[in-house]
Amino acid sequence: MLVAPHGLDFRSGHPRLITEYTMQTAIFCDHGPNYSQLPRVFGPTFKAHLEYRAKLFPEIVTQSNFANLSPKLRDTEAIFATWGMWSLAPEQLEALPNLKAVFYAAGSVRHFAPILLERDIIVTSSWQANAIPVAQFTLSQILLSNKGYWRNQREYENNAQWNVFSGRGNYGATVAVLGAGQVGRKLIELLRPFDLRVIVFDPFLSYKGAEALGVEKVELEEAFATGDVVSNHVADLPATYDLIRGEHLCLMPKNATFINTGRGRTVNQDELEQVFARRDDLTALLDVTEPEPLPLDHPLRRLPNVHLTCHIAGSIGDEVGRMGEYALQEFERWQNGEPLRYAVNREMLDTMA
Repeated sequence: MLVAPHGLDFRSGHPRLITEYTMQTAIFCDHGPNYSQLPRVFGPTFKAHLEYRAKLFPEIVTQSNFANLSPKLRDTEAIFATWGMWSLAPEQLEALPNLKAVFYAAGSVRHFAPILLERDIIVTSSWQANAIPVAQFTLSQILLSNKGYWRNQREYENNAQWNVFSGRGNYGATVAVLGAGQVGRKLIELLRPFDLRVIVFDPFLSYKGAEALGVEKVELEEAFATGDVVSNHVADLPATYDLIRGEHLCLMPKNATFINTGRGRTVNQDELEQVFARRDDLTALLDVTEPEPLPLDHPLRRLPNVHLTCHIAGSIGDEVGRMGEYALQEFERWQNGEPLRYAVNREMLDTMA
């Protein structure tokens, strides 16, 4: 929730301007499909609240208009950006001599952050805000999966009897979480109120760290062999491409469910298709694929036990406003000289999604 500098809820009160701020900020977003998201990410409430903290450049800065606008951008100290942020070229950074920080209202910063961090420009990400809807989406799928919802639905459509499949239920079921990054950790948090056993595969998670999360650390093979539901949140890195293969999927217990809200490249889809074509007791819920979208003639579209959605787990609709709010809160902490919560450093780029 956005809170005005003097402590009033911005949406329920009318904050009074106490100090005149002169810091210049700007919104950067290149033209493309993500450009249409700007009114939701940086909406009227965001802009009105920012005006109590800084001056906002009146135009959206894109790659195509940067050169014309650059003389007016020299005093810019902070950039707000979201999907559509590009990697600034050295000559563009030279035209921004006063730039000190970039507040990114989205997730991964790997494609544009390195050159900024090399110049000691602060980069923050709203990845934790984006983790919330992904974890919520996944939680709902896990609970429905253990009830046998997906298979029950397809069998009951063609059978007007009670003797169709139902799951084991959620009491005592095992959920295997692959990846203990921001999404994985948020999901673990959301799973706590339910009577579930949660196990985690993550090579970067120590046994002590797993104990602190209240979960059991396992190897990848055990995660697939044990989980009634296996949920993939492994970071999208070259080292994880095709990490999940047919040999792992074959280990899944009878009637288990595989969920992927991470990235399609982490799963060998050809081998997934082969395993799920053989085992109609298994269910796959794939919100992400490689490529996106899948061609209409792709074999996965023909399997009744594979359910596809078009990458809707992450922030969509009004949910994207949360990421703008996180970016603004981080900006205010930086402006006040307070510790940042979501700053990115060079070491994090090696393991971030």
